[in-house]
Amino acid sequence: MSFLIGLLSFVLFLVCLFLGLLVLIQLPKKEAGMGQAFGGAATDALFGAGSGNALTQMTKYAAGAFLILCLVISVLGKQAGKAKTESVRQKLAQTAPTTPTPAPALGGAVIPSTAIAPALPMTTNAVKKAATNAVAPAK
Repeated sequence: MSFLIGLLSFVLFLVCLFLGLLVLIQLPKKEAGMGQAFGGAATDALFGAGSGNALTQMTKYAAGAFLILCLVISVLGKQAGKAKTESVRQKLAQTAPTTPTPAPALGGAVIPSTAIAPALPMTTNAVKKAATNAVAPAK
């Protein structure tokens, strides 16, 4: 699958180059621009007097090929991603234990939840009060 995506990406690159050149070669409506840089007479000699029609048709086909290649590469990439995800899930399912491991036994002792109280932070007033009660002599 990866080879096919790479091959189609290369073909897409070539289509992009071809499409860019076709756009640059086409004659503008006012007979100025990049079309004149390559010589307007050269396109007439290559494609005949009606070169605008031939170039227009080739541009349409190249644009269609560009869109189709983009869609095909997108679908193939999504399928390759799904296949990779499924293979990873299968490997994880094979390596994961099928039964959960039991917790270590505590010798039959059950610790009530009230025996474990969270430590509450003491305020400074509570600390001072506890210190004075502990230090104050008994009367």
